[in-house]
Amino acid sequence: MNVQKLKSQLQTEVDTAFLYESIAAIQTDANLAKVLSGLAEIENKHATHMLEKVRTLEPDYKMPVASSRAKMQLKAGKYFGYSSIISNLSNTEREFAETAIKDKKAKGIKASGFEHNHLNIIESVSQNEALNVSGGLLSKFESRHKSVGGNALRAAVLGANDGLVSNMSLVMGVAGAAVSNNTILLTGIAGLLAGAISMALGEWLSVQSSRELNQRQIDLELEELEASPEEEKKELVLLYQAKGMNVEEAQKLAEKAFENPETAMDAIITEELGIDKEELGGSAWEAAIASFILFSIGAIIPLYPFIFINGEKAILLSLGSSVIGLFGIGAAITLLTAKSIWFSGFRQVLFGLAAAAVTYGIGSLIGVSLAG
Repeated sequence: MNVQKLKSQLQTEVDTAFLYESIAAIQTDANLAKVLSGLAEIENKHATHMLEKVRTLEPDYKMPVASSRAKMQLKAGKYFGYSSIISNLSNTEREFAETAIKDKKAKGIKASGFEHNHLNIIESVSQNEALNVSGGLLSKFESRHKSVGGNALRAAVLGANDGLVSNMSLVMGVAGAAVSNNTILLTGIAGLLAGAISMALGEWLSVQSSRELNQRQIDLELEELEASPEEEKKELVLLYQAKGMNVEEAQKLAEKAFENPETAMDAIITEELGIDKEELGGSAWEAAIASFILFSIGAIIPLYPFIFINGEKAILLSLGSSVIGLFGIGAAITLLTAKSIWFSGFRQVLFGLAAAAVTYGIGSLIGVSLAG
């Protein structure tokens, strides 16, 4: 195998172990911390085994430390919640499992069925409510069923990206028409406000609709509980069994939950619907305000130079600032995708500049047409 590929796999093992260890260290749930620590220990053993393979080709190669990307992911988890990291680790474990199965098939070895064990464990961890309790500020506003994939982090990145790209394209289009600085500024501010309000309204409607749907599901379950409590109890027993409990344990837990109507309803809402009764999908106003702010932050980047300077200098500074912003957004996306920071950053810059070039060209043609 290519030595660079082996080194890349080794780095992935090291990063995975580092993230497991780091998240385990801050958990308040002892069982969850134990599971994560156990996974970290296994990944460290995998890393040691991978290092031995690398050393067959480069005898002096040393065990690498955790990468900058892994450290950035951990820092982001502090603010956005650790579910985004767990989601990425789940993808990594899936890749490990698929690679292991392919290698066995290539060697004529039958798959044991245990290749997906880590994936199954980490996906169970991703549904553990304690993970989000130990998470960051924004994770408090995310319901458990919305946390997969790092919803808060993705919303932050995409919101800022929408603001930057849309307003950069708008500003460059107007600048291409060779209009006055004041016109560019007025157009950019109008674009910022229109886009931010639209994003905020869309997010408010999305979250509010989710809350109303969740409340409707809860109301329906309450009606069913009142009409046929024994059937609901049987469903709860089956749900507990599906999560790995034996019949006796599932029956005992369901009996305890059904000691009174309130605890029974709480169990049904949590286990059957996967809804956090306190949040019901998060605050619509918090989501709207966050979307407005994030879009505005992105949209102000290509616009601010026209506040201070005029003409070509303002256009160049706007483009330069936008390039830095686009690269930063592309780099932030790697926290979700685990791709190369340079690749994602430059790809984002390329797409953004292409959009700006198109609108600038159209603006220039319109400006010439009007002048003629």
